[in-house]
Amino acid sequence: MAKLNIVWNGNSKGNGVIEAEKLKTNLAIPESLGGSGKGTDHKELLLASAASCYMTTLVYMLETKKLPVTEFTMNSEASNSKQDGLKIVHYPQITLAANATEEQTKSVNRAIDSANKSCAVGNILKKADAQITIEGNVSVSS
Repeated sequence: MAKLNIVWNGNSKGNGVIEAEKLKTNLAIPESLGGSGKGTDHKELLLASAASCYMTTLVYMLETKKLPVTEFTMNSEASNSKQDGLKIVHYPQITLAANATEEQTKSVNRAIDSANKSCAVGNILKKADAQITIEGNVSVSS
């Protein structure tokens, strides 16, 4: 069971602190919504949750398959509109060792897709009609 605590100070221009067993971060209402902007906001937290779930799921899959990953970075973006709803795009960038085979490269690409289907947070968001897409890039060290 995961637990967290939030303490808020002040009004909408105030800020708060979120604390969990292994997380502590400042929270604030964005300036664009009349807040102080002195901390992360709910959209960043949601994106961080979706991105970290996807990334750790993918890391586990790559490790299980014993693929020769030498570098793994990822950017993610979220947008929300009345017309299109919540859209999240993850951009994993994976580099394999110079001696990686074509089959290993294909296996990484399959894992990129499989992790999207297996991520628990992403699946919860999809049930709420969020659109999550993956635009991965796999390269081999030269």
